[in-house]
Amino acid sequence: MEVDPTRVCELLVGLGDVTVLGATDEPDGPVRIHVETRGPRPSCPGCGGPVWVKDRRRVELVDLAAFGRPARLVWHKRRWLCPAEGCEVGSFTESAPYIAAARLAMTDRAGRWVTEQVGRRGRPVSDLARELGCDWHTINDTVIAYGQALVDDPARIGPVDALGLDETLFARLGRWRTQAWSTSIVDVRAGQLLDVVPGRSAAGACEWLAARDQAWLERIGWATLDLSGPWRLTFDTMLPDATQVADPFHLVKLANSKLDECRRRVQNETLGHRGHRDDPLYRSRRLLTKADERLDDRGRTKLLGLLDAGDPKGEVRAAWHAKEVVRSIYDHHDPALALEFVTRLGRDLQDESCPPEVRQLGRTLTRWRHQIAAWHQAHVSNGPTEAANNLIKRVKRVAFGFTRFRNFRIRALLYAGRPNWDLLATVTPR
Repeated sequence: MEVDPTRVCELLVGLGDVTVLGATDEPDGPVRIHVETRGPRPSCPGCGGPVWVKDRRRVELVDLAAFGRPARLVWHKRRWLCPAEGCEVGSFTESAPYIAAARLAMTDRAGRWVTEQVGRRGRPVSDLARELGCDWHTINDTVIAYGQALVDDPARIGPVDALGLDETLFARLGRWRTQAWSTSIVDVRAGQLLDVVPGRSAAGACEWLAARDQAWLERIGWATLDLSGPWRLTFDTMLPDATQVADPFHLVKLANSKLDECRRRVQNETLGHRGHRDDPLYRSRRLLTKADERLDDRGRTKLLGLLDAGDPKGEVRAAWHAKEVVRSIYDHHDPALALEFVTRLGRDLQDESCPPEVRQLGRTLTRWRHQIAAWHQAHVSNGPTEAANNLIKRVKRVAFGFTRFRNFRIRALLYAGRPNWDLLATVTPR
């Protein structure tokens, strides 16, 4: 059993090649442990000659909490002086990465710990700041410094055969709360967030894809997207050989939205006002968007009765049938038959007898028919992209929002980008 008090203190501090000089304990303040490095005297990095101790400078570093209290490591850093005439170095300060990385106000071990807590566990920076008794910026700067190497690890992004794009709100900035958007780039097979780029236009995604090597791009066989023109342009430009796949959820969502638009229009035309609680069409709104197979006999009877009462021209009923027929697209199993069905359906829904909302739906089906039918070949969707966006939204909620895109990107990739956390022990912040 160790009984030397100095040695016991060194063991408790847990750092190699340091001498514990003492400790200070102030009421209502952190415990401060004073240390200095030990080891062979260095040589001058300029001339290689011997150096002398010029002075010592105290650097206070945030450390892991000890015994339920915040702790500080006070490093008595030595400044070395080269006595050689004509040496350009003159003096220099010692460095010890095992104690703390350069330009960070936190010990190395504390830095790795907070990076994992924030990036991997999703803990708020403010919680850790309270636990360690420091300010928010100290924690955040450390997480960004250590996390940068993890998200930039080339091995983090492996081969991808199905790529998805989707936008998510990054922040509301300025006096007028202007929306700033970002684009999520996702491996939809693995459900991995590959990167986040500013904006929601084709430019940002194209720039990111242009930075990949050609072999990586050629491996992508499927490109999933919602019914969005910028993503279609991105894939047309950067992945011309990939088969584009329209997301089934967004197509059905579009059909439901056109149905609701039709219902609200007919409501205004027949009664002259927005839907009220007792209006038939208003009462039918949830039954209309419910899947037909989920309606029991009572629900179907109620829905048909409400349509009879509030839909004199049968426009809402037609939009309801159109929605159900769109849903039946995914009952087909043969890709060729599916394409034929979508093509015919798009043409039929544009008939002059259809409500204007249904005709708009028909034009969309015609314009995206190949992407819609491609789902029957790939059986991939943008669902993993939406899941990645949900993880991003969780990071935003925990952080109470972001104002700097760099912080947003690194935090999102640490949480949803599946970095190799085993590398954290080897990271040296730049």
